[in-house]
Amino acid sequence: MKLTPEILKYSADTIRCLCADMIEKANSGHPGAAMGMADLATTLWLKYLKVDPKNPMWFERDRLVFSGGHASSLVYALFHLAGMGKVTMDELKTFRQFGSRCAGHPERGLMPGVEVTTGPLGQGVAMGVGLALAAKKEGISNKTWVFCGDGDLEEGISHEACSWAGAMKLSGLIMIYDSNHITIEGDTSLAMADDAKKRFQSYGWAVLECDGHDFKAIDKTFKKATKISGQPVIIIATTHIGCGSPNKQDTADCHGAPLGAEEVKLVKKGLGFDPEKSFEVSEEVYKLFKSRTAKMHRLAKASSAPAEKKSATEEELLAALPSFDPSKTVATRSACGDVLNALAKLVPELIGGSADLGPSNKTVLKGLGDIAPGNFSGRNIHYGIRELAMTSIVNGITAFSTLRGYGATFFVFSDYCRPAIRLAALMEIPSLFIFSHDSFYVGEDGPTHEPIEHLAAMRMMPNVTTFRPADANETAACLVAMLMHKTGPSCLLTTRQNIPVLSGTSYEGVKKGAYVIFQSGVQDKNTTMFISSGSEVSLCIEAAKKLAEEGKSVRVVSMPSQETFLRETVAYRDSVIPEEMVKRVIVEAASRFGWDRFRLEFHTTRYVTIDHFGASAPYKVLAKEFGFTAENVYNVAKEIA
Repeated sequence: MKLTPEILKYSADTIRCLCADMIEKANSGHPGAAMGMADLATTLWLKYLKVDPKNPMWFERDRLVFSGGHASSLVYALFHLAGMGKVTMDELKTFRQFGSRCAGHPERGLMPGVEVTTGPLGQGVAMGVGLALAAKKEGISNKTWVFCGDGDLEEGISHEACSWAGAMKLSGLIMIYDSNHITIEGDTSLAMADDAKKRFQSYGWAVLECDGHDFKAIDKTFKKATKISGQPVIIIATTHIGCGSPNKQDTADCHGAPLGAEEVKLVKKGLGFDPEKSFEVSEEVYKLFKSRTAKMHRLAKASSAPAEKKSATEEELLAALPSFDPSKTVATRSACGDVLNALAKLVPELIGGSADLGPSNKTVLKGLGDIAPGNFSGRNIHYGIRELAMTSIVNGITAFSTLRGYGATFFVFSDYCRPAIRLAALMEIPSLFIFSHDSFYVGEDGPTHEPIEHLAAMRMMPNVTTFRPADANETAACLVAMLMHKTGPSCLLTTRQNIPVLSGTSYEGVKKGAYVIFQSGVQDKNTTMFISSGSEVSLCIEAAKKLAEEGKSVRVVSMPSQETFLRETVAYRDSVIPEEMVKRVIVEAASRFGWDRFRLEFHTTRYVTIDHFGASAPYKVLAKEFGFTAENVYNVAKEIA
């Protein structure tokens, strides 16, 4: 059947009504964007989008991202009509209900076809950049299509990500901007006066414009966009929010609330549908989508599958680790650089970089080339000073599923990264993040650059695994553990300052999150137990040895990852931190928050932590002022030993 404008409009109007019905039945949702973008989305799906609902993981498929995830009803309507994920009509009727795959915002993992979890505005834009970059790295000539709206482009992340994509001449990325000039509070003129065309031209993007409801114009514009090379493309499509709603079109009233039963009937009547019927789809529309699916399935079957990549084993990674001289002191950021470079040879899928801090983070992969404008052969990415976009781009790279993306910055700037790390955790994708300068030991840069509460904040985020190694060897072990972890993002925290290379470190212990690194004397209820992470473990060992010389029984537990340790069996946790050892000293150059879970009795537990901002001074001065010396840790322990 020829896809005439009339047939496309009928299909799009069917989708409009489906979206209105889904939201009305749920009594919750955002009809405006879904109805406004229906013409664009229908044309894209039936004429341009290369996806195979019968083989959703087709490697050479186009990637489709709805950055404005509130338009999720449109996603599910398309999936149902095309057979993607076998989304049934009954499932559309459970939109936004507990246990439904048709969640309020599209969630990766609930059904095939949702490439990334979206909802927080702008995140999909940046992850789309990551997906497009990954396609370049993997050498496929697909397209990455990203639907976005006014809200996405108001969020600062869109500037960061689109500026980077333009600078890199990232072709194959096509963003469809649903420009309807309405947000929750009203007209965008309340707070937005951007000229989107000039803005994106300044980034180096190709800019196309069209009426988002003129099917001939949409078709012509999409066709032109697919032929542009050497730069990303934005299509500024002028649309009517809530298109088809006689009383709420072009108003904020239809942005984030159901239209109401009577208005839905008026929508259907105005579009030529039976106002008394709900969830109505004609056989003609089903056949159109079925025909497109069959065509794409033939295309997918004719394409060659990519060569299977062999992942390095844990044993191979461990065998490749560099050794560190125990007579020297080494900053764990430096150790991280040595280990990354050793492992990168065995992990060709590992690509990434820093937010303009590579020399400080030590995260440059030496001799492996840089990604540069129009040249995507290297493995180092220069993100510029764009932490938020960097983190989301890393998620897009990793969500592509054949690459492991990493990003790096100073730990204090993880505040800029948290929204994207949270989405990585929700998506259960193994993005990697490296944060150097992990404590007040940053020193002279002062409190603006000295993280205090950040470690506790990272640890409390579900499905994020944070590692803070005690020395160079633990750093190596942490990186291997991170590469082996595949069900969520991992964060590595490294020191700016040199710290001792310790005896007694253990990969198996690191992999389990915590282990006994030093002990002396009979291990019983009289033992004074130190629990620590990172650079403070060496202080605890010094203090413990001094107590041991006095005949005291001591134990030092290195806990590089609380989250990993808490996932271990009760038996293992009890073997490391026995319940009878009530005398506990907890030491970490960060907030005490979160450590109380390892306190057994209040009167027998002492803390050397920091719950105030840092200061500007040499780090050794700060360590003494804030009590992070072996002598002070010893004195604190003496109170209960």
